[in-house]
Amino acid sequence: MAETSFDIVIIGAGPGGYVAAIRAAQLGLKVAVVEREHLGGICLNWGCIPTKALLRSAEVLRLAQHAESFGIVVPKASFDLPLVVKRSRAISAQLQAGVKHLLKKNKVAVFEGQGRLSGKGQVTVAGKDGKAIDLAARHIILATGARPRIIPGLEPDGKLVWNYKEAMVPTVMPKSLLVVGTGAVGIEFASFYRTLGADVTVVEVMDRILPVEDAEISTLARKAFEKQGIKVFTAATVKELQRGGDSVIAKVESAGKTVEISAERIIVAVGISANTEDLGLEGTRVRLEKGHVLVNKWLETEEPGVYAIGDLTAPPWLAHKASHEAVICVEKIAGLPDVHPLDSLKIPGCTYSHPQIASIGLTEERARADGREIKVGRFPFQGNGKAIALGEPEGLVKTVFDAKTGELLGAHMIGAEVTEMIQGYAIAKTMETTELELMRTVFPHPTLSEMMHESVLDAYGRVIHF
Repeated sequence: MAETSFDIVIIGAGPGGYVAAIRAAQLGLKVAVVEREHLGGICLNWGCIPTKALLRSAEVLRLAQHAESFGIVVPKASFDLPLVVKRSRAISAQLQAGVKHLLKKNKVAVFEGQGRLSGKGQVTVAGKDGKAIDLAARHIILATGARPRIIPGLEPDGKLVWNYKEAMVPTVMPKSLLVVGTGAVGIEFASFYRTLGADVTVVEVMDRILPVEDAEISTLARKAFEKQGIKVFTAATVKELQRGGDSVIAKVESAGKTVEISAERIIVAVGISANTEDLGLEGTRVRLEKGHVLVNKWLETEEPGVYAIGDLTAPPWLAHKASHEAVICVEKIAGLPDVHPLDSLKIPGCTYSHPQIASIGLTEERARADGREIKVGRFPFQGNGKAIALGEPEGLVKTVFDAKTGELLGAHMIGAEVTEMIQGYAIAKTMETTELELMRTVFPHPTLSEMMHESVLDAYGRVIHF
């Protein structure tokens, strides 16, 4: 008979849930995780990982198409769409198996089915076989994640109007594509399909693309995408869709005018909705705000013994934020000393388009709006030897410092491999590094990371190579 009593039961096995389970097991707690679909959650199966696999294929194609500039002869680079998709799905399957192995290795009990709160310290799992099982736990962590937000009139139909799932497994390559929403998800798909040859248009309701990024970086990104042939509409709204047999006409209102955009397919990427349905929250003290679960700094809800992490809670809605919250939540439950709450200003954000975008902390405009006296440093990719050698001379590294204390307030980058470089500034912020410590750090040559150093130097009038 299966064991049904645990120290912690976690509902959801995404990057928040499975990390919470493993960390709890490491701390000697008896743990169960409940998952209704796929171990690894959306991130591993339909988000972070498979999209990066697709974008890597696009990157290889782009390099092959420009191989001659590197002295390499490639007769005519092309792609096989089914093989591109197959590789992406295989990588997800491999990693899902890896999560299964890790849970087994750490002796975490896994229950397949829909989990819901059914009383104090109780979780009922409705199995896929139609049978139900009741689990008891002193602590219950909700980690059910989120799904794409649906806009009335723009409902995905699986054929003409896609959400991220359909966009990741296309059976045919659309000649034209309209992307609604220019956050990380929308921009990554726009970049992927444009590289593969689609005529791409993006529509953003805000006054600039990538609206959470620093305005200067956003402007540079728009120029780069437009240079690639992507058409951009900002401060624009899709008012109506006319769905045909194999194409869609979107009526887009922009600058007081209505423009008709015809496309074979549309990708809708306009945010997320938390998966709070059928969790048994009714009758509990768990509160929602704008559809997301309210928690305190220790991820506790207002219902004793019930916690929530990841996309179910407040933004930013990122996999690494969910994983970090998982560790904080479990270590607090276990009573470990020196557990630190999460500071959202120390969470890096990455967009894996071409060019890549990465950032952490305050933007320049936010720092000024907060009334801070600041120093801003910039260093362009064209001043870096490694960037030129790579054939990637377009980009910028920007840093924002408190002029009085030297505190690194924020860092914002656009260009090759910035999603890897941003962790350097993340470490700096966690260690509360000042500009002097960054200036005195020896950066290896030749590397792209030298631009991080030069940007700091520039903020204080000491830049060397530009």
